[in-house]
Amino acid sequence: MKITIFGLSITSSWGNGHATTFRALCSALYNRGHRIVFFEHDLEWYRNNRDLPEPAYCETRLFEDWNKVLPEVRAELKDTDVAVVGSYFPDGIAALDEVLESNVPVKAFYDIDTPITVAALEKQDRTDYLLKRHLAELDVYFSFTGGPILKKLEEKFKVRLATPLYCSFDPEKYRRLPANAKFNCDLSYMGTYAPDRQPKIEELLCAPARRLPDRRFIVAGPQYPKSIAWPDNVERIKHVSPRHHAEFYGSCRLTLNVTRRDMVMAGFSPSVRLFEASACAATIVSDNWPGLDSFFIPGKEILLPASGDDVLRYISEYDTAYLRQIGLAAQARVMARHTSDARAREFERAVEIASQRNVTVETVS
Repeated sequence: MKITIFGLSITSSWGNGHATTFRALCSALYNRGHRIVFFEHDLEWYRNNRDLPEPAYCETRLFEDWNKVLPEVRAELKDTDVAVVGSYFPDGIAALDEVLESNVPVKAFYDIDTPITVAALEKQDRTDYLLKRHLAELDVYFSFTGGPILKKLEEKFKVRLATPLYCSFDPEKYRRLPANAKFNCDLSYMGTYAPDRQPKIEELLCAPARRLPDRRFIVAGPQYPKSIAWPDNVERIKHVSPRHHAEFYGSCRLTLNVTRRDMVMAGFSPSVRLFEASACAATIVSDNWPGLDSFFIPGKEILLPASGDDVLRYISEYDTAYLRQIGLAAQARVMARHTSDARAREFERAVEIASQRNVTVETVS
């Protein structure tokens, strides 16, 4: 198939979780014989922090003005088999209008922010990248969130096929590597600053750090306000390039996962970091939310603290060999179910279902 994607970014992972998700999926689809064309708005923020300017597995089309790139978009859509518009694509509404008016056989939306999208649609019938009227015209709504929200999309918003397409990882890039002294620590967290995540970082990382002044902690990621008073033993790293993610995760005794409020409320929203860290056999300490136990077995493949006291206990009382067993169990789980190749196969199956439905509808008509 020729697959044309309109996404937030694939060339820069700075401050977003979309890039590594698109990279893993597109690479796997390419390896399975598909051709991918990826349109990305050349935003200054990503232009100044571009860590993969030319992915080898897709043809990247960077542009600065939608109206100027529109002739190229229409030319590519003429022989496209599947067109996908991603959440937070800056020209998402215009791109969806164009895709839905085209003759592309399968038209899809990939929501890497489903709870945020649905909340906005329920409040005002639109987001900055999607209108409520688009939903019933889509052949597939790929969602990084599973569970009850899929039923809501189909029943309330008249989506024809809402199916989970969780984030994933490329096993060639995310795997267990020897520790790097630069990243050695007792507990790490990697993620862009978000106001609704910060209280949990304070409770589950900063509070234990203050009580364990001789231990080392790391918080990596951009956009944290200068006003945050970090404990002296918490090292701040502004950005860790994806090429160093495996080293980072493999060097920490424990790594923290913290989930955005909208995703917690919806449940069934595993972040890309959960799968990437697990692929590196990292031992994850995570906040809890509905559906998490359908991805990892609590206590055996992931640690779910009730408070900072539990994190303190993990660091002080659990020996490294025991923690490593939990990380290896999580690695086995994600290698069996959540690789980029597994996700590419799920993508193909959904496209096949949509194609068959379209043929049936055309035959009946």
